[in-house]
Amino acid sequence: MDRLQVHVPGKTYEVILSDGLRHQLDDYIEKAYSSVLIIADQQVADLYLNDITNSLKDREQVFQKVIPAGESSKSFEWYKKLLDYCVECRLDRKSLIIALGGGMIGDLAGFVAASYLRGVSFIQLPTSILAHDSSVGGKVAINHEEGKNLIGAFYHPDKVLYDTETIRTLPLKEKRSGYGEVVKHALLSDEGWFSEVVTRRLDSLSSEEVRADLIRGIELKASIVERDEKESDVRKHLNLGHTLAHAIEAELHYHSLTHGEAVVIGTLFALHVSGLNDSYQKLLEWAKDNDYPLDVMADMDVHALVDRMKMDKKAEKGQINYVLMEGVGLPYVTRLDEKRLVQSLKHFKSEVRE
Repeated sequence: MDRLQVHVPGKTYEVILSDGLRHQLDDYIEKAYSSVLIIADQQVADLYLNDITNSLKDREQVFQKVIPAGESSKSFEWYKKLLDYCVECRLDRKSLIIALGGGMIGDLAGFVAASYLRGVSFIQLPTSILAHDSSVGGKVAINHEEGKNLIGAFYHPDKVLYDTETIRTLPLKEKRSGYGEVVKHALLSDEGWFSEVVTRRLDSLSSEEVRADLIRGIELKASIVERDEKESDVRKHLNLGHTLAHAIEAELHYHSLTHGEAVVIGTLFALHVSGLNDSYQKLLEWAKDNDYPLDVMADMDVHALVDRMKMDKKAEKGQINYVLMEGVGLPYVTRLDEKRLVQSLKHFKSEVRE
């Protein structure tokens, strides 16, 4: 078992990683909660919801709501349905919401928790590699048709309980998605970790490698969030790769490409614009070796992508602020003018097609 702490103004919460946590959930959840609502997507519910409800069988009021899997569920429609269900279940301010699943569920359930009765407790139970990033740091949100995560809040969980058994059987596509955030964290951290990650094949990762990467990623993110909770300074660096990634996802209407796959494309582009050719080539070769869908850029309209990026949450007065790199471990934020961005995207499109 590994236990980490996240310190933010007015709150400290624990991140616990251990095999089989879902079977011992009642031991880690305070008895004082008046009721519990578990929110999960259909795919995760089929695998783990019975384990969770069995572990909470001694609780008087345990409700559950299962929603369709996929980023398209992180919407106004499902946000409203979940709030309606909270009212139907008569949840009160001493109730607990459990987000069981990946990043989509954590974002959506967390935003429901943040806004219902002006805020009720919630716990993150991540079941994907990708969610090691989103479950820590307190960002919760839903998507708007004009862009990703445009409606949300900063609202931290009471705990993050990471059952590491749940990530051992992930399909390769989900591993690719999760390692989009891992490689981002490695680039923000140091050359040694980055070089380690880009020598690995994702179809032959060991459990020990994955667990070590998760812990390092969580530690990195926690250290940044503790210095800058509301993203006014260094927390912006965690958006490395995400400005283009979110634009691509929105252009594809959140279908066919996972978030982490889009992040790898966005991170490649950031390295390309930064002029870090050695790091760019390392990441490009790794992405190709692990079958990241780089060819999605071939059909992208660069002007449409730029318009999407103008709606990014880091944009100011329609100007696009972008996370670039002076070197591995040396991120910075700069403003990119539209002409340079269009030219860079066109050049990048031709490079990743080769």
